[in-house]
Amino acid sequence: MKDQRGHSWAEPYKIKMVELLRMTTREERDHAIREAGYNTFLLRSRDVYIDLLTDSGTSAMSDRQWAGLMMGDEAYAGSENFYNLLGAVQEYYGYKYLVPTHQGRGAEHLMSQILIKEGDYIPGNMYFTTTRLHQEMAGGTFVDVIIDEAHDPASDHPFKGNVDLEKLDRLVREVGADKVPYISLEGCVNMAGGQPFSMANLRELHAYCRKHGIRIMLDATRTIENAWFIRRREEGYADTSIKDILREICDMTDGATMSAKKDLLVNIGGFFACNDEDVFLKAQNMVVVYEGLHTYGGLAGRDMEAMAQGLREAVLQEHQDARIGQVRYLGTKLRQYGVPIVCPIGSHAIFLDAKKFLPHLDQNLFPAQTLAAELYLDAGIRAMERGNVSAGRDPLTGENRRPPLELVRLTLPRRVYTQAHMDVVAESVANVYEHRDTIRGLKMVYEPDYLRFFQARFEPVK
Repeated sequence: MKDQRGHSWAEPYKIKMVELLRMTTREERDHAIREAGYNTFLLRSRDVYIDLLTDSGTSAMSDRQWAGLMMGDEAYAGSENFYNLLGAVQEYYGYKYLVPTHQGRGAEHLMSQILIKEGDYIPGNMYFTTTRLHQEMAGGTFVDVIIDEAHDPASDHPFKGNVDLEKLDRLVREVGADKVPYISLEGCVNMAGGQPFSMANLRELHAYCRKHGIRIMLDATRTIENAWFIRRREEGYADTSIKDILREICDMTDGATMSAKKDLLVNIGGFFACNDEDVFLKAQNMVVVYEGLHTYGGLAGRDMEAMAQGLREAVLQEHQDARIGQVRYLGTKLRQYGVPIVCPIGSHAIFLDAKKFLPHLDQNLFPAQTLAAELYLDAGIRAMERGNVSAGRDPLTGENRRPPLELVRLTLPRRVYTQAHMDVVAESVANVYEHRDTIRGLKMVYEPDYLRFFQARFEPVK
């Protein structure tokens, strides 16, 4: 890997413990994927060689985080670790109030139930699966207000996560600001390929929302990575620390949901944070019903301590350079092989453009799901679908949504794999690409009611 000067550099850590991987044969993988209904979520981890399914809870914790586990105050009420986490969130994110949750979707549930009324509209810079479902279950309707470039995999726009203020204003004028409780703003937008928003765009959004009395609620899951891109790409921020950029982002928002299993380098955990005392008191009361007491919220004390320490490590420049640098290394190799990916290379994953990879497959044959299964068959690499299956069905027509982006996500856990693993992945993807014309699509044979991509089952078409 190379730094900005073109010099070689290495990861800012050394390996203290290893986990042995199990190698499998093609015959074994063929049996495993058939048993899993061609859904990589249903594979057993023992059958996976390189697991790029998600970066959620799969990162490697540091020695200091492991030491923090031994400092767990497991008191039912008033855990010291809660106050350590609260202090870290107040320092780095700046929010006044904190409600811990077991993970991000617990926080999404609290926020949606508190802020959304039946008939409300929630604009956002592209949907995320669990976020949109919680909004819909609370009686709201999600409206995509991301810039058009985000739906174009070939566009090299540096901030494809930006909000289109004209789209937002059109919605507000159509339904009225009183029907828009907040805008959902995601850092390093997952479904767009890990694409960041700019500080300039956030300033414009902040001014607009203040004028119309609309909250900005941040999906802070990967906002530290978003801060890295602002420092790298946005004029005036080259000499600003990631920590200071993160705080500037949060200071222009009203609250946040957080899946700490990403940015904060832990295996479990999340939180809801805000500055409004009334909203906080409602969330504090509701978390007792759905998660646990407001000073642990579904977590052990040791988990909260690991989150607090992970936050201190995540804002370090050298950590983000290595984390995002590894993603860029894999993406660069795939581009050299001619493999179609989402550009520019994002923060946490490489997104294969399944429409261009498998142009002979109609979207109702689930090309991204098909491609994810083929990658597993080739080398035991587990990826995930982010396309037709993830988008689900239109609640009015019952038809598949057919989103503009049909992607396969190769998601890199933090501090887990080496450059050699990335070489294996790149060569496997290139091999599948070379034989892409022989790949058939899939048909869905089991579809659950909610978030079907987790549990749906498929069979090859004949």
